[in-house]
Amino acid sequence: MFVPSHYRIQDENWHRRIIDGHPLATLTTNGPTVPWASRLPALVAPGEPRTGPLAGTELYGHLNRANPHWKALTDGGHARLMFDGPGGFVTPAVYPGDPSAPTWNFAAVHVCGPLRLIDDPEETLQVVRWTAQCLEERFGAGWDQTSSVGYFRQILPGVGAFRLRVEEVEGLFKFSQEKPADVQESVIRRYEADESGAGRPLADLMREAGMGRASEAAPAGATADGARGVCPF
Repeated sequence: MFVPSHYRIQDENWHRRIIDGHPLATLTTNGPTVPWASRLPALVAPGEPRTGPLAGTELYGHLNRANPHWKALTDGGHARLMFDGPGGFVTPAVYPGDPSAPTWNFAAVHVCGPLRLIDDPEETLQVVRWTAQCLEERFGAGWDQTSSVGYFRQILPGVGAFRLRVEEVEGLFKFSQEKPADVQESVIRRYEADESGAGRPLADLMREAGMGRASEAAPAGATADGARGVCPF
């Protein structure tokens, strides 16, 4: 993934935040003509560090064994998991005066590394249970999976589980860093005013990163290089 220097945040806890908060990832591996791609849940495995650098961390994932992508995976083969954080359109109407182009702000994290395919039914069950537990804790309503473990065992023959050990991490946090603070503020306020509520998560991230008038500090860990006049993507 191409990451301009001014869209980087060096603190890898930001990378973890996108992975933890947006665990529906895209798994990609090389195919015969074009890459394979499958949407699936992927989470940091139990017992792995919850903060700090991601390199060396293992992630759990699983997909349907009926998916041709599963059949194309090789144990030890390298793969990429792509996590999409919040995003939103930026209309040139927020820019004062000068000719401008529309763009899109967003956060995304890619991790790459070798896959280990899981054949053991008990370890596969662990992946299913851990995934259900994590997603319920973060997004659910307190559902207790205990009474469903028997059902989980019934569906295990159709579950293809894997571990991915992270070797490379790429994070892109496009938060209008190349724009002046007053323009960043206009962008943030437009997201905050979005009646659907879809813009709020991105607005919150931008403020936390130091964008807009609310903070005079440099973006947390960001690399500023005065990227005026560059392509907005």
